[in-house]
Amino acid sequence: MAYTIALAGNPNCGKTTLFNDLTGSKQHVGNWPGVTVDKKEGTYKKNKEIKMMDLPGTYSLSPYSAEEIIARDYIVKDRPDAVINIVDGTTIERNLYLTLQILETGIPMVVAMNMMDEVAARGDVIHCEKLSQILGVPVIPITARVGKGTKELMDAAIQVAKDHQKPKKANIFDKNVDSVIAQIEDKLTDKSPEERHWRAIKLLEGDEVETKTLNSSIAPAVAEIVKGAEASMDGDPEAKIADLRYQYIGKLVKETVRKSKTGHVETKSDKLDKIFTNRILALPIFAVIMYILFAATFSENFLFLGINSPGVWLAGIVETVWGIVQEAVVGGVEGIGASVWAVDLVNSCMDGVGAVLGFLPLVLVLFLLLSFLEDSGYMARVAFVMDRIFRHFGLSGRSFIPMLMGFGCSVPALMASRTLENDKDRKITMMITPFMSCGAKLPIYLMFAATLFVDSNQTMVTFGIYMLGVVVAIISALILGKIMKGDDISNFIMELPQYRIPTLKSVLIHAWEKVKGFAIKAGTVIFASTILIWFLSSFNFSGMCDMEDSFLAAIGNAIKFIFIPLGFADWRASVGVVTGWIAKENIVATFGQLFGGVSDEVVEAVSAGEQALPAITEVFTKASAWSYMAFNLLCMPCFAAVGAIKREMGSWKWTLRAVGFQMLTAYIVSFVLYWVLHLCGF
Repeated sequence: MAYTIALAGNPNCGKTTLFNDLTGSKQHVGNWPGVTVDKKEGTYKKNKEIKMMDLPGTYSLSPYSAEEIIARDYIVKDRPDAVINIVDGTTIERNLYLTLQILETGIPMVVAMNMMDEVAARGDVIHCEKLSQILGVPVIPITARVGKGTKELMDAAIQVAKDHQKPKKANIFDKNVDSVIAQIEDKLTDKSPEERHWRAIKLLEGDEVETKTLNSSIAPAVAEIVKGAEASMDGDPEAKIADLRYQYIGKLVKETVRKSKTGHVETKSDKLDKIFTNRILALPIFAVIMYILFAATFSENFLFLGINSPGVWLAGIVETVWGIVQEAVVGGVEGIGASVWAVDLVNSCMDGVGAVLGFLPLVLVLFLLLSFLEDSGYMARVAFVMDRIFRHFGLSGRSFIPMLMGFGCSVPALMASRTLENDKDRKITMMITPFMSCGAKLPIYLMFAATLFVDSNQTMVTFGIYMLGVVVAIISALILGKIMKGDDISNFIMELPQYRIPTLKSVLIHAWEKVKGFAIKAGTVIFASTILIWFLSSFNFSGMCDMEDSFLAAIGNAIKFIFIPLGFADWRASVGVVTGWIAKENIVATFGQLFGGVSDEVVEAVSAGEQALPAITEVFTKASAWSYMAFNLLCMPCFAAVGAIKREMGSWKWTLRAVGFQMLTAYIVSFVLYWVLHLCGF
């Protein structure tokens, strides 16, 4: 039979890691809370009839943020056949609060006691069998990141789903609370016994969602019962219920967990946090780490050792292979006697796609290193440190998480903004997240680094443009915070996860997913765009023509006046901006066709530390190159990202406001940057 099994648990408890192990999917796994922002669906790899749902992390079924509402609604409304509740064994006391709430729903469940390797390393022991007897549900010890215990877990989950094994009612509350719950249950005659019990508890807690959906015929009676209960519960039934739950958890832990007798010992994470979250050292350390990351990606003098960085070395190999492939394909087309225009089309398409693929190794190395930092737990510390800074600019540190994800791709980063509780924070974050330099923009910077900055520190040029995005985002947040109306800054409460050495598998999967998207676009969107660009740059109404007389030149010349104040008035530069809105990589593909062979010349030049594409140097100066990079960094993102803004904003009005703000910001920053550098002689 087919069953649906949901994975639920606290943020950063290992849900998505377990989901990936069980389904073979490759969802984003980061060692910080709030990574999963929507429910993800997959099938159990050992039984395709078992559907798995990865729910966003939540601390309780009393939700306050969008992703917590998604998790609660799925559990209590869709009612899966079974719930696997993942519990972080290293913080079992806090995690069991959600466990008790899921038990109250009456849905068949299994507890997956995760992080058992870390529990053992601390010298602690969790008696899972005894905990299982008390809770009345299977409790299976696992270590999700290495797949230990997951088969036994799924066997138990499938069995409880098959048997419809409902949890037994736990004796959590005192007689007074149980009596009030029973009175409310008697009024909810249109619900099943399990639903009545859970809903009665929520109504007694004063849950706004349940109170609003209460049938009007019984609402007054329920309100009267709750009002009467308040007198015997110090006026706050919700606090009373929470207190009783924690008392019960305390007894559970005392009976089933044996703590190490050494008492509190300063962990490695504690020692590292004294350095990485230090008020003075934290930001300089972050800047140094990011610089090393960029140097490892595209420096021809890696760490001043006189050798190419891993990224540049791999890029040279790809360039050589692609050159051989292109020569063979073009030669083959010529060999079959194809017409001149057909040969030109094939060669042009190979140039355009190769312009993007030539930078694929550089993007891969960058994402590998970012993935390592994310999975290690370091980036969670950066968000914590950034909170002190962001509060001065009207945002909380939670906004840094979507912005950080923006270094990979703006689309999932914009989706992650839904984790913000405050509507004003959410809108501001979505408006500034595209200022983070996504992986698709990296080839643009490398192209200019290899053409106009061969006599400069190319790593510093690229690092500088990345940091420009961060600085502009912070200043924009300050301005938008003053202009936009809304609530005050929301509180930022974040659990700092333990530092962990990421598994090679998780880092490779994480990086490959991002690079795969980059490569797919090169073979689809970019390929289609190169054909269109070739046609528009090779024809006019009279037929095939020189590029300067083509449709594309006419379009570029018609709009280039807009960019004259920014220092790049050439029609080819104007066309690049427009094609970049389809996908930012398109700018490099466009230049590859209009200026000729970006992939071959640029990658080879980067490897040799030489200048490439002299044709570009005839169009751009250093000042206008900085202006062009800044404009494409800050202007409207790709169409896919604009679509994500529309979905998350919920209206075209706010989407157009966001795009308008981004375009205005890009123009102003590029204008100022160009004229300052131009007047300084660059």
